[in-house]
Amino acid sequence: MTLGSHLREFRRRLFRAALGIVIGAVVGWIVSDPVLTALRQPVSDIVDSQGRTASLNFTDVSSAFDLRLQIAFTVGIVISSPVWLYQLWAFLVPGLTRKEKQYAIGFVLTAVPLFLAGATAGWYVLPHMVGLLTGFAPSGSTSIIDARPYYDFVLKLVVAIGVAFVLPVLLVLLNFAGVISGRAILKSWRIAILVIVLFTAIATPAADVASMFLLAIPMIVLFYTAALIATLHDRRAAKRVEAQEAELSSIGL
Repeated sequence: MTLGSHLREFRRRLFRAALGIVIGAVVGWIVSDPVLTALRQPVSDIVDSQGRTASLNFTDVSSAFDLRLQIAFTVGIVISSPVWLYQLWAFLVPGLTRKEKQYAIGFVLTAVPLFLAGATAGWYVLPHMVGLLTGFAPSGSTSIIDARPYYDFVLKLVVAIGVAFVLPVLLVLLNFAGVISGRAILKSWRIAILVIVLFTAIATPAADVASMFLLAIPMIVLFYTAALIATLHDRRAAKRVEAQEAELSSIGL
């Protein structure tokens, strides 16, 4: 393809991806009320668990509208992810080999559910995080929480844990591409477990050990699963190389 053809293809894929996000954002606007209610629930739980007054506030006239737009856009990106991921993959397909196309498809099909599972885990620990952080306020005080920074905090927490669940898939992809071996992944298990435990300790309250382990256990299992898949792939690749060498030796090459 010429440069002009690549640019036209990029524009076409970008338009379709943007259209999918816009349609998803419309759906996000429709469901913004239940999303706001779910976001407000951890704040409401402070009253029951800590016996203090807490409220989610909008500091100016347009902040409520802006927050709804943020929610609509975020929901739109999430629910339209199959569309824009496919468009991204379809644009990259002409530049990939057949084997690399299979790796890309496997990565997308595996990464999306894992990301959603991680985001769900992040949503689970959110109430505990809110309760911990607001618990440092003096007794009898009122927690007045600004809605937009609070939403940014929720988004970063949920997305960070979602991405953490996807990282093992990235390790497998790097192994299949020949960048890292399965043995190297397995040798780093001590560092990996330490990083996972530290991450979950930061993402969950120190006093809530159960939540920390509930979040750490699936991440450790995913890491070892990635190491196992990479090791099996390396063994199969080594057997193929040995078979090719034996075949070449048999014909005198």
